[in-house]
Amino acid sequence: MYKIYLDNCCYNRPFDDQSQIRIQLETLAKLHIQQQIKNGVYFLVWSYILDYENQQNPFIDKRLAIMPWRYIAHQIVDKENESILTFAEQLAPMGIKTFDALHIACAVYAKCDFYITTDRKLLNKTIGEIQIINPIDFIMKTEGTLI
Repeated sequence: MYKIYLDNCCYNRPFDDQSQIRIQLETLAKLHIQQQIKNGVYFLVWSYILDYENQQNPFIDKRLAIMPWRYIAHQIVDKENESILTFAEQLAPMGIKTFDALHIACAVYAKCDFYITTDRKLLNKTIGEIQIINPIDFIMKTEGTLI
């Protein structure tokens, strides 16, 4: 069973403008992944930084739709620690923003196999400790087919 971390971009993808086919496909893929989590196919990790970013969302409907995933998650990285901070700091020279670095560091700390994101800048980064992947490519890699 793959251990996965969905970043804040993924959780918010269904709320993005769906007029672009890429966004529609990423939304469908993300929703499929979430159903597979509920089906016990994937092991979901949540973090304190997801809590923080979700609480900062000015749209209550989005916050309320995302928050239950904290309770569905199989593992929660609920506190910042030296290991997470040190790894996040190592990502800064790669041009990775602070919150993104903390998300990735939490995923690495939790020993996730995949960090799933729709953020194009992150998808172009190579981090040896974890595979950064888009939801569509994740399904192709793990299930062999598209939705």
